[in-house]
Amino acid sequence: MLEEVVATRYIAPLREGGSLPGIVEADDLGTYVMKFTGAGQGRKTLIAEIICGQLARRLGLRVPELVRMQLDPVIGLSEPDQEVQELLKASGGLNLGMDYLPGSLGFDPLAFEVGAREAGRVVWFDALINNVDRSWRNPNLLVWHGKLWLIDHGATMIWHHNWPGAEKGAVKPYDATDHVLATFAPDLAAAAAEFAPQITEDLLTEVAADVPDEWLVDEPGFASPDEVRAAYVRALLARAEVIGDHITLRERTSDGPSRAPEWLTGKPPRRAVK
Repeated sequence: MLEEVVATRYIAPLREGGSLPGIVEADDLGTYVMKFTGAGQGRKTLIAEIICGQLARRLGLRVPELVRMQLDPVIGLSEPDQEVQELLKASGGLNLGMDYLPGSLGFDPLAFEVGAREAGRVVWFDALINNVDRSWRNPNLLVWHGKLWLIDHGATMIWHHNWPGAEKGAVKPYDATDHVLATFAPDLAAAAAEFAPQITEDLLTEVAADVPDEWLVDEPGFASPDEVRAAYVRALLARAEVIGDHITLRERTSDGPSRAPEWLTGKPPRRAVK
């Protein structure tokens, strides 16, 4: 189970994207990026953050440590932004925190070189979780102490928004054409050889166990939180078996819209210029 902390001070909002996460301090004296259950994207983005973040860490990829974070909305009473106040009021109770990496920089592919092995590991992992939001338009990567760190996995496992179609969605091919690391000649064969044998039922069951019951308890079509966890395990296990042969790399687009859904970005899709 993830460590649990209590938010003690709201510091500032992060206005990238549409979820409006915030930087907060906690009772363990740590500083975290807090993602809220009351955000418009809903709790499934937080479930995705946990499952994908914990899985990445188990595979040896760098992801900020995750914690369960309790929030008393009173800590935001002095916040002058009405939108932030409303978000805090809607998010009382259990939320998700990610370790804040002070001094980290957003990844710039023109300024930071990534080797073929590391690029392949990240692209293969994103294909596994069907991450539609690590493009050159929005990398969702940080560089901290000279290392590449993966963040923001809310736009993954899209099939969990439609469980009746999950079996079909879990084996859908992955188009990595616009992936931010596609230009670094990712070694996908090496990544598949390294990662695929590690994606076992036991590993996925352990990762899914970190999702709090209260975020799963009333999922339509399931009788219990453990049934929902088992559905995540089945989908990822099935995808791991086939995805290595279904990753597409082509010449990237230059003016097309992001593939991230509007509910995640908070912005309407941009139309391509003809």
